[in-house]
Amino acid sequence: MLQCREDVLTFTKQLVNIESVVNTSGEKDIAQSLYSMISSMPYFSQNPSHLVLEQTLNDDQERYNVLAFVKGTKGTSNRTVILMGHMDTVGIEDFTHLKDQACFPDELMESLKMEQLPAAAKEHLDSGDWLFGRGVLDMKSGVASNVYLLNYYSQRPEELEGNIVLLAECDEEDSSHGVLSALKTLKCWRSEHGFDYVAAINADFVSPRYEGDENRYIYKGTVGKLLPSFFITGAETHVGSAFEGLDPNFIAAELTRQINYNPELCNEAFGETTVPPVSLKQTDLKPSYTVQTALAAYVYYNFFIHSWSPKDVLEKLKEQAMIAFTNALTSFEERYKQYSTISGEPYVPHSWKPKVLTYEEMEQLLVDENGEAFTAHMSQFKEKLLKNTELDTRMFAAKVVEEAWKWMKDKNPAIILFYSSLYSPRIELTGKTTNELALITSLDEAVEELQPYYQYPIVTRNFFPYISDMSFVALSDDEAGISAVSNNNPGWGTKHFVEYQDIRDINVPVINIGPYGLDAHKKLERLEMTYSFEVVPNLTHLVIQKLLK
Repeated sequence: MLQCREDVLTFTKQLVNIESVVNTSGEKDIAQSLYSMISSMPYFSQNPSHLVLEQTLNDDQERYNVLAFVKGTKGTSNRTVILMGHMDTVGIEDFTHLKDQACFPDELMESLKMEQLPAAAKEHLDSGDWLFGRGVLDMKSGVASNVYLLNYYSQRPEELEGNIVLLAECDEEDSSHGVLSALKTLKCWRSEHGFDYVAAINADFVSPRYEGDENRYIYKGTVGKLLPSFFITGAETHVGSAFEGLDPNFIAAELTRQINYNPELCNEAFGETTVPPVSLKQTDLKPSYTVQTALAAYVYYNFFIHSWSPKDVLEKLKEQAMIAFTNALTSFEERYKQYSTISGEPYVPHSWKPKVLTYEEMEQLLVDENGEAFTAHMSQFKEKLLKNTELDTRMFAAKVVEEAWKWMKDKNPAIILFYSSLYSPRIELTGKTTNELALITSLDEAVEELQPYYQYPIVTRNFFPYISDMSFVALSDDEAGISAVSNNNPGWGTKHFVEYQDIRDINVPVINIGPYGLDAHKKLERLEMTYSFEVVPNLTHLVIQKLLK
């Protein structure tokens, strides 16, 4: 067993002390600090080309990744394991009056002793085996574990029958610019140094899956995440003549009722099931108050997948949107009839029919009808829209759909379905390739070997349940699945673009061995030190040793 607890704790505190909230200058600061920390290690003083501080590509912010590698001297194998972890965190506003202490665990824990805490958090605080603070769990302790192992092997390359690569990336909490940029460096190193990437080990946090769950989870592969979005048009009217038009918010409300928490939209694979979709935004697109109903509404939903492709999701949601649209129109007409009865005003039925198109279908229709005039106009519109730096990728996409809709000859109410943000691909790890089988076998053997030294069960599952950069080192989707993303994202190629071919080129099986704790992204974020600072690095070490034999 590696005696690593104090070293990993020290590395963790050094990293946590640097406030590195995503999309702030702190991301730059922590990368430079980590680079300095690693460059002071004797191995990297002697091999400076084995360490790089590298700015992200196609990014509107200045931030950096840190990448390093140690070449083993035990034999001549080129087998290489990638150790991954992100340096950025979510914000610290939730710490309120303790904000200044959020990144200083010792000071924070002293202050928390004076606070009214939930019983479990109070017990953890008093135990001496839990560390509190922003980023301790998600996931600077995971990065610290990887840095410890990098340092360990740099001092003992003779124990390494192959190579390890450290990737400490930025921007995991937003748009994954870090890992997507790093792929090009990993490809370059493979070419320059002959690295044969056989596995990646991510070190993101794990938590109980339910109240009373004492398992510590290791995950093989990861959940995929999409952001299906809906542009909804109605028929504008004055609110004093409500039934002469159709409020798009009425359709949007029915759509959310149909999709939110719908078990039919949970994706089961290998005995594990995703949580259902939940709305993340619902709004109309009126710029200001008027007594006219809105012309359009906009909603989008978080959507997790295990085995479905982005193409499958579009097909399923198109069906759900048709159901919601039909229900909304039926309800509208029923209420209109009831109103006519009680008011004595005549009932004049409308001719609206449910209409749902994907963005790709609408765009093709408009290209067929208008040719170059439409494509040139939309290209110019997108370039102009890019100058509005306040628009995120989601609202940028909505504005593009809104502009394209103006070209539609049929302006009857409709729903346009599209994707408006980054697709984090799902990864299945089943043993279908030699590398996958070797990784699964090595993991199983390492867990069996280490379990007697730890009191709680260490349990493997198939899909990491949170969004993570694991999604960008392998790809389980075929070309049709990826095309469904690119062809249905209105901002693709302008506001948003991912070179999925880079992922295919790396295509390395990935698992997650990370720190254990509770309340990530919350004020009481905390980790259990015994598991996080002793079990995690030792388990990762064993997997590396077994993989590289």
